[in-house]
Amino acid sequence: MRRAIVLAALLATGALSLKMAAFQQQPAGRGGQPAPMVVEADKLKDNLYVLRGGGGNTAAFITATGVVVVDTKLPGWGRPLLEKIRTLTDKPVSTIINTHTHFDHVSGNVEFPATVDIITHENTKAYMDQANPVYGLQTGPQPNIFKENAGRGMPKRTFKNKMTLGRGADQVDLYYFGAAHTGGDAYVVFPALRVMHVGDTFPAKDLPIMDANNGGSGLAYAGTLSKAAQVANIDTIINGHSPTTTTPADLRLYAEFVGDFVRVVQDAKRLGGTVDDVVNGWKTPAKYAGYNVPQAARVRADAQVVWDETK
Repeated sequence: MRRAIVLAALLATGALSLKMAAFQQQPAGRGGQPAPMVVEADKLKDNLYVLRGGGGNTAAFITATGVVVVDTKLPGWGRPLLEKIRTLTDKPVSTIINTHTHFDHVSGNVEFPATVDIITHENTKAYMDQANPVYGLQTGPQPNIFKENAGRGMPKRTFKNKMTLGRGADQVDLYYFGAAHTGGDAYVVFPALRVMHVGDTFPAKDLPIMDANNGGSGLAYAGTLSKAAQVANIDTIINGHSPTTTTPADLRLYAEFVGDFVRVVQDAKRLGGTVDDVVNGWKTPAKYAGYNVPQAARVRADAQVVWDETK
């Protein structure tokens, strides 16, 4: 009887869908040989590109003195990324900003010149050093690509709440609004272009990874997104894995999406249900049309994070 009540509550509240933001691995080519490692460039502005393929979406911002790169993809994709940037400009890469610690956003760091300045949130630097597995995705000890490369690719500078690089047309603002996908998610804003890179706090129109192993939080997530959505004068959002850009309105709706999921899990726990009830009862409400179909493994992992945080 109690289970029936829980399931009814879940259905009444509605459920959202997820499909884990896919970590893009190098595909096999003909004869079992690795396919070419191709980075595609989408031009957003005259001096700002989104570089897709090989992991998370990379931003390349061409300034008067060099290129600011946001995220560097999977292991082995740093060189293809550099090669693509060289087709866009003859200016050198001066700075790398990592939005968070995950291997598909930071591993290419080690392939960039040692002279490049690397900046992260202070928590992300600690997580990069620890190489913790991604909750719900990986198990057991993880290789540490930075230790394998004698510390190359690790951050040289960090920030706590906000940092500003450059000025005028070349200005880049870095923000930290609290735990979400991880405990060190950086929001990277190009104010002159009215663009913000949000990393995997909004990877695509899917339920995100809530990486409890690296400081991520289900309970804080929606509030963190709402703070990010309040950054003024933004027209365009670069997401962690989406094949297209989104808007601040999409970001606000995504905060509701995550908040609704959290409430469903908390209702299930309050009514004496189980994580299985959430997994079995989750469906996408009509207001989230266009969001991906739920993946049971991601629903379970995120539900467990929220369950464990809810006292």
